[in-house]
Amino acid sequence: MGPWPKQALLFLEVSAEHRPSKVVGGGCAAATPSRTMKNKKKLRQKQEEAEAIARGERAEESSSEESESEEEAEAAAAAARKGKKRKQAAADDGDASEDEIEDNRDRPRPKVDFTGVNAKEKCLILSSRGVTSRYRHLMLDIGTLIPHSKKDSKLDTKNPRDAVVEVADMKSCSSAMFFECRKRTDCYMWLAKVPEGPSVKFHVENVHTMAELKLTGNHLKFSRPALHFDATFDDASSPHLAHIKEMLTHVFTTPYKHHKMKPFLDHVFAFYWEDNRVWFRNYQIAYPEGKEARGVGATLVETGPRLCLHPIKIFAGAFGGPTLYDDPTYVSPNVVRREEKKKDQGKYQRKVEKKAERKAHARMNALKPDELDGWLKD
Repeated sequence: MGPWPKQALLFLEVSAEHRPSKVVGGGCAAATPSRTMKNKKKLRQKQEEAEAIARGERAEESSSEESESEEEAEAAAAAARKGKKRKQAAADDGDASEDEIEDNRDRPRPKVDFTGVNAKEKCLILSSRGVTSRYRHLMLDIGTLIPHSKKDSKLDTKNPRDAVVEVADMKSCSSAMFFECRKRTDCYMWLAKVPEGPSVKFHVENVHTMAELKLTGNHLKFSRPALHFDATFDDASSPHLAHIKEMLTHVFTTPYKHHKMKPFLDHVFAFYWEDNRVWFRNYQIAYPEGKEARGVGATLVETGPRLCLHPIKIFAGAFGGPTLYDDPTYVSPNVVRREEKKKDQGKYQRKVEKKAERKAHARMNALKPDELDGWLKD
């Protein structure tokens, strides 16, 4: 046979290019014409680059690229220097108050040393049966302010108050706050250190809850509070106030590194002594921003709740024991209601007396008969 014609050779080359390639694992994938063309282009490019490197042309291109990269780096460094100078000039032109605020933000936080107060304090909060909605909401509000508080079910009025000591022992609590309600009108709050005491009994007055007030203050839940006491609590002439201050400190101070505590100081518990009563207020520490921060510093915004505590007695034990202090100015609400009823009971008697006085007055001041009354009959 003679040699193959050129058309037949071209047909064999094209058919070889479209022949399916082998795939590992028994697959049926085939190499497409576009992929083979790309591979050929890559091979040609590699061959051209190798020939250029052999001739020495590639080295000149690489050196020119390096010089261009060095010039770009120098230009970027110069632009960065100009930006720093502009920022520094803008900072110098700014107000001194804004600079102080930025410096304070950048400063590290001061380290808080452990004072030893409330190392592992837990407070039990519960109430008696018959508590009204107002005092129940007050109890819930106080529970949201104290991260180390624990709740329990209501106690029956028939059970003695010593049952609170047993519940606190089961809950591993070192103090207890017990709301005792009577006649669905009067509320008494007990603060006690369990199981040995002492304890303080308060009469709760002028209660306003958070939902009722709707104040503008707002702070983080379970954040660490700052306790503020009036200067009269440190008066040496009234030692019972120092005792009350110590009890309030143990109950309302957040324990050191408590797992529920948020490490922010954004509200204040304020206790004031006025009219033989303890007045409680909760304030948020607000830091104004923007233009307001120049002339005004930190301000206090009330959050709630509000309540007034009238101390009745201080006992040496938990919910009882020898009396350490008795307030002579305290008047029971039962006595106040009895006096009001007595005034209402004399209302009918006063009415009868006025009627008798009116009759006696008319009898004593009767008019004399007139001489001309019967002249027409004659």
